[in-house]
Amino acid sequence: MKLAVERFNQTQGYRFLTSHALQMREMHLRQLFEIDPNRARDFSIRTPHAFYDYSRQRVALETMNMLTGLAQERNLQGKINSMFAGETINTTEGRAVLHTALRDASHPEVQEVLGRIENFSAGIPSNIKNILAIGIGGSYLGPEYLATALRPYAKEGMNLRFIANVDGTDFVEKTAGLNPEETMVVVISKTFTTAETMKNAQTAKEWITLHLGSDPEIIKKHFVAVSTAKEKVEAFGIDPENMFGFWDWVGGRYSATSAVGGVPLSLYLGFDNFKKVLEGAHWMDQHFRTAPLHQNIPVISALLDIWNINFLGLKTRALLPYSQGLAKLPAHTQQVEMESNGKRIDLEGREVEFDTGEVVFGGPCTNAQHSYFQSIHQGTQIIPCDFIGFIELQYQLPHHDELMTNFFAQADALAFGKDNANPHKNFPGNRPSSSLLLQKLDPFTAGLLLAWTEHRAAVKGFMWGINSFDQFGVELGKVLGVDMRGRMQKFYNTGEFDTTGLNPSTANMFTAFLNGTLPQLK
Repeated sequence: MKLAVERFNQTQGYRFLTSHALQMREMHLRQLFEIDPNRARDFSIRTPHAFYDYSRQRVALETMNMLTGLAQERNLQGKINSMFAGETINTTEGRAVLHTALRDASHPEVQEVLGRIENFSAGIPSNIKNILAIGIGGSYLGPEYLATALRPYAKEGMNLRFIANVDGTDFVEKTAGLNPEETMVVVISKTFTTAETMKNAQTAKEWITLHLGSDPEIIKKHFVAVSTAKEKVEAFGIDPENMFGFWDWVGGRYSATSAVGGVPLSLYLGFDNFKKVLEGAHWMDQHFRTAPLHQNIPVISALLDIWNINFLGLKTRALLPYSQGLAKLPAHTQQVEMESNGKRIDLEGREVEFDTGEVVFGGPCTNAQHSYFQSIHQGTQIIPCDFIGFIELQYQLPHHDELMTNFFAQADALAFGKDNANPHKNFPGNRPSSSLLLQKLDPFTAGLLLAWTEHRAAVKGFMWGINSFDQFGVELGKVLGVDMRGRMQKFYNTGEFDTTGLNPSTANMFTAFLNGTLPQLK
């Protein structure tokens, strides 16, 4: 008989940390810095490409020893090794989890696809000035983060726009001002059945043919697919030679370094710059795989998240990059974290008895400082923060000192606060944060940040004993949506209002929608 796997909250380490947290709740960061003159040295990780300082987290050396002890108890290193070895750790779907192979130069299948992407991007007609990437979720957020971060590295005159929302406004606004003759459309859908993506793809097809004609060669010239559904791609009219696949061991939100990101980004940035993204991600992969737990940036950042969520009760995290180029990183991180770890069932099929996942939000600073920093500094909910800063600016403008002044000041203001006899002006401090400092936002560091985000989420799943690589929670709404589309089509075909089985709230709004007017009082 198979023995039940020990639950996260039944471990010895969990019990120790629960007791220890009662002591740490009484400690202020001011005291922790006064007690330990070497705190900044001892609570930081130095690498050739990233400096991670977590000295402003509400932890002591004892806390970190307990957290790494819990990681050992949970066999964290063994689980990391299993992921890199290609074992079937996505047990609910029976798949390996090998997005790290996408940036491993020794993987032959990956290199074959990369070679095709390189050749295709090098041979794109010179008249193509616009790339429309159509996808949603993991087929969109990661690539858009990279495209936004690396805009200074784009080919001269090249424009990349992402269409994700099935709201037609997205399509209209993203195609505004574009010349279809100068546009390449990249349709990203593994099965070529994703409802939102295929609706937008069909609209793009109609847009192209309306302006350029219905000759099938037009579609072959202006469309490329990232998919594994060859028959459906051909039926759409795309040349299968212009179809780039990926594998079932690449989950959607972990796919930015596959052809999902590789095709549009290579067209936009040039293949050499996309390759540097892969190199940065690979560096972080190797750091994650080989660095000792206490000197491992993804591991320590994830263990700190667990400390905040499960032991201090701080369940929301703000991601605050001091770089306009990282404007889309919080949204990508939000998906990676909340879709990966927003789970209430563990790998053994048991309902969890502790908090998993976290709410992640954020945006580029200093904009964010004038938006929600009031709540972060003086609100009743304590929100741990991650600050990201760069030594060099992407553009040579006299703004960087002002930007980084705030990067340094805000972390201190949160940690230490300032006493004031006027309660409205009192800053309590003791609000935890970590800071990641890098040299410059370039393709390498953009890839490094991408991999950091992926591995940080995976560590939490490994520790909690949940599957960070499936996403069944997105399916029910899709199933119900198919039913609603059928009811709409029935109305359009027959004029019949079919609200059978709908709850009264939905029936009222659905009928109003089909009538084209708001519900009226009788």
